[in-house]
Amino acid sequence: MKVVDELMQTAVADTELLRKLDAQGDQFSVTRDVEFLLRAPTADKARTAASFINDYQYGLATPQDLETSPSVLVIVRMPVEQHILQSVSGFMACVCQLFGLEYDGWGCVVQAADS
Repeated sequence: MKVVDELMQTAVADTELLRKLDAQGDQFSVTRDVEFLLRAPTADKARTAASFINDYQYGLATPQDLETSPSVLVIVRMPVEQHILQSVSGFMACVCQLFGLEYDGWGCVVQAADS
C-alpha cells in the first residue's frame, strides 16, 4: 500500500474513533497515555522498530508477543485533539511503512469531565 493511501485510511479511522470518544464525553484536551499497536511479520522487525522509536524518543515502545504474533506497543502521553492525534497516528503509519510493519491503530481510556 502506498504511504498516501495508508495516511488517508488512517485519517478516516482516526476520525471515527474520535467521534466514538466524543459520544462518550471524552475531553480531548486532557493528556493521557495513548497506545499505538504496530504488528510485525518477525520478531527482529518488531525489535528494530521499537529500538528506532525509543532511540529517538518518539514514544515508549515495547516489543511484545515475539514468539507468537510479534508486535510493538507504543505509548505516547498526549491529548487526543484531532490535529495532534492524527499527526502522531500518521507518523506511526509512516514508521510502519518504513519498517515493513502493519499499523493496527490506537486506543486510550476515555477522559470524561467529572459530573
